[in-house]
Amino acid sequence: MQSSNEFIIETFDLTKRFGDLVAVSNLNLRIKKGEIFGFLGPNGAGKTTTIRMLCGILLPTSGTGIVAGYDIVKEPEKIKSKIGYVSQRFSLYQDLTVYENLYFYAHLYGITGGEAKKKIEKMIEIAGLKGREKALTMHLSGGQKQRLALVSALIHEPEILFLDEPTVGVDPITRKEFWDILRGLADRGYSLIVTTHLLDEAYKCDSLGFMHRGKLLAHGTPDQLTENGKHTLEETFVRLVKGNE
Repeated sequence: MQSSNEFIIETFDLTKRFGDLVAVSNLNLRIKKGEIFGFLGPNGAGKTTTIRMLCGILLPTSGTGIVAGYDIVKEPEKIKSKIGYVSQRFSLYQDLTVYENLYFYAHLYGITGGEAKKKIEKMIEIAGLKGREKALTMHLSGGQKQRLALVSALIHEPEILFLDEPTVGVDPITRKEFWDILRGLADRGYSLIVTTHLLDEAYKCDSLGFMHRGKLLAHGTPDQLTENGKHTLEETFVRLVKGNE
C-alpha cells in the first residue's frame, strides 16, 4: 500500500478492540507533512490507543496505516527510527544532569562522538536550557523538565513527533512557551501529532481530528470546523457528539 507524498500519516479503517470494547473504530485519516495535528477528545476517546498504533507499539485488530512511508502492521520496527514520542508522564532520569540525559538518549539511537555533542548542543538550544547543562534533572522546574523531555525525543531528528497530552497539569505561561517551541519545530519541517482535551490548545493546531468513543467525528482546520468562527470548537464538538449518540 503506497502513501501519498503529501501526507506523513494515512490510516485505512484502522480499528482496535480490547475484548468487547472498541477503542478505535474504522479510523480513516490523513495528516500532512510539516503540520501540527491535534487529536481532540475526552479521556477514553481513543486518542492514546491511536497514537500507540501509529507508533508501531500496538497492533491494530483490523485495518492499517502508513507512517513515514512504512506500514504499521508489516513494518512497525522501521517506523520507530522515524518517530519521537513524548508521553504524559515525565520519563527521564531525575538523578542525571540535563546533558547526561541527552547523552543517554543519543547513545540509544547510536549517536556517538562529535555527532552526539553537536546534536546535544542543538537540543539544549531548542529547549532554552543553555547554562543548565550540569543541573540535575530533579532540580529543574516543571516547564524545564517538559522541554527536556521534548528535545530528548528529538535527539535523533525524527520526521514525526508524537505528544500524548504533554501539557497536563502545566500552568498557562509554561504551556504557551511549550507551544511556541512546537510551532518553531513545525516551521523547521517536523510533523507533530498532539493529543489534548484542552480547547485553547486545539486552536494552535493546523488541523484537528475530533474523537469520541473511538470514532473520528470530524477532521479539518479550526476554521473549517468552526465555519470560520461562526461557532466555537466547543460548540462544534458538542454538536457532533450529540449527533452521533
